[in-house]
Amino acid sequence: MTRIDFYILATDGADARLRIACRIVQKAVQRRHHVFVNTADEGDANRLDDLLWTFSQGSFIPHVVAGRGLPGDGEEPVVIGVGGPNGAGDPPAEAGERWDVMINLAPDVPGFFSRYDRVAEIVDADPARRSQGRQRYRFYQERGYKLETHSI
Repeated sequence: MTRIDFYILATDGADARLRIACRIVQKAVQRRHHVFVNTADEGDANRLDDLLWTFSQGSFIPHVVAGRGLPGDGEEPVVIGVGGPNGAGDPPAEAGERWDVMINLAPDVPGFFSRYDRVAEIVDADPARRSQGRQRYRFYQERGYKLETHSI
């Protein structure tokens, strides 16, 4: 069964969420996991793309943004995508058949979350995003997933 971890931030702001996502990505890649980051929109995808180049001195993490048509060998350990409406659909083709870790930055639970061994949900202190995080928490809880929370 998929492991679900909620990372609860004391601050708000897109950068705080994205920086925690970068830290989770970095740890997962160090453990040789493949990561799919499900963003809410193109803006988050672009900011995360930029941060993965610069968030930590001397630490570029190889990644690709789905749908950009950039050449790649399909071996990038990190794929950034934009979730579909209400989290429906499948992950982008660039994610391949690698189902290690998904980081969800979208407001809804993606329909394909259970393919992954682990899902990381990042919730900051913004009231609207906190409310959406509570809804996602209830969604997983009602379906019997064991939930872990980490206060940051």
